[in-house]
Amino acid sequence: MFYEILQQVYFGNTIMNYLISLAILIILSITIKIVNYFLLKRLTALTKKTATQSDDFLVGTFKGKILPLFYFGAVYAALTHLTLDPTLTKAINFIGLTLISLLGASFSSSVIVYLLRSYWKKGPQDYALTLIIKLVQVIIWGLFIVTLLDNFIQIDALIAGLGIGGIAIGFAAQAILQDLFSYFSIFLDRPFEINDFIIIDDYMGTVEHIGIKTTRLRSISGEQLIFSNSDLTSSRVRNLKRMESRRVLFTLGVTYETTFEKLKEIPDIIKNIILKLDEVTFDRVHFSTYGDFSLNFEIVYYIADRDYNKYMDIQQEINFKIKEEFDKQSIEFAYPTQTLFLNNLKTPE
Repeated sequence: MFYEILQQVYFGNTIMNYLISLAILIILSITIKIVNYFLLKRLTALTKKTATQSDDFLVGTFKGKILPLFYFGAVYAALTHLTLDPTLTKAINFIGLTLISLLGASFSSSVIVYLLRSYWKKGPQDYALTLIIKLVQVIIWGLFIVTLLDNFIQIDALIAGLGIGGIAIGFAAQAILQDLFSYFSIFLDRPFEINDFIIIDDYMGTVEHIGIKTTRLRSISGEQLIFSNSDLTSSRVRNLKRMESRRVLFTLGVTYETTFEKLKEIPDIIKNIILKLDEVTFDRVHFSTYGDFSLNFEIVYYIADRDYNKYMDIQQEINFKIKEEFDKQSIEFAYPTQTLFLNNLKTPE
C-alpha cells in the first residue's frame, strides 16, 4: 500500500522522486550549514586575531558572494533528479547562469576594488582612484552582460558593429586616448604625486594637479606650467622630493699668482670648513684644472636633507667661511683678467 503511494505520478514524477529530491536538498543544505559553522566560523575567529585586514575581507566576501552559490547548487542538484517541463528547465538554467555570473562579477569587482584601495591607500588623490575603480567596475559588469547575453541571443553582429564604431572613434580621438592612457600609466606607476617637486627638461615646479588629460605644475617663479600627460610619460622626469640626500659639487678659482705652498693648503682649509658643519658629509677637494685665468678647485659634499633652502643655507655658510679664511691667508679669488707682456723693442732711427 505504501509502495503504491510512492509510485503515484504527479507532473511527470513519482512521489518517490519528489522525496528523493527533497532528501538531496536537505542533506546538501545541512552539509553546507555544517561547513559554514565549523570551517568559516573558525576562519572568521582566526582572522579577527590577525593584524591584517585582507583575510577578514576574503572570508567576508566568500560568505556573502560565494556561499549563496552552494545553496543554489543544492537546489539545482535536487531538481536534476526530477523530470521537468522543458520551459521550466530553461528557466532554471537561465536563473542559474544569471546567478553564477552575477555573483562571480560581484566577487571579482569586490576583490579588485579592495586590492586597488589597499595598494593606493597612501597614493594619489581620491578622485583618481575613484575613476579607476569605476572603470574597472564598468569593464567587469560589461563582460558579465555580454557573457550573459551571448548564452541566450546572437550578439556577434552587434559586437562586430561596436568594434567598427570603436575603431572609428579611436582614430578620431587618438590624442585624447593617448593622454588618457598616459594618465593611467602615471597613476599606476606613480613617478610623481601631488606636492612633488619635479624637473622636466628646462622646466621645474611643484605638482598641483594630475588630470585625465593634463598635469599642472607651479613653477618657482609663480606661473602655472601645464603639460599633456603623454608629454610627461615620454620625457625624463626628475623627482627631487624623493631624493634622500643631495650631492653638491661646486668649483672655485684662485689667481695664478698664488704660491705653491698656499695652493697646497687650500684643500685642507676647505675640508676643515665643511667638516665643522652639521648634517653635512665631506667627500673630496681637488685641484682640478688650469683655467684661462684661474687655478680651479673642485669640491664635493653631501647633505642628508632634500630641502633646497637648507642646501642654500649650508652653501652660503661654506662660502662665507671660505672667504673669511682666504682673506686671513691672503689668498685671492680669480676673476677674468688678461696680462699683456711687452718686449723692449728698439725703434728704428
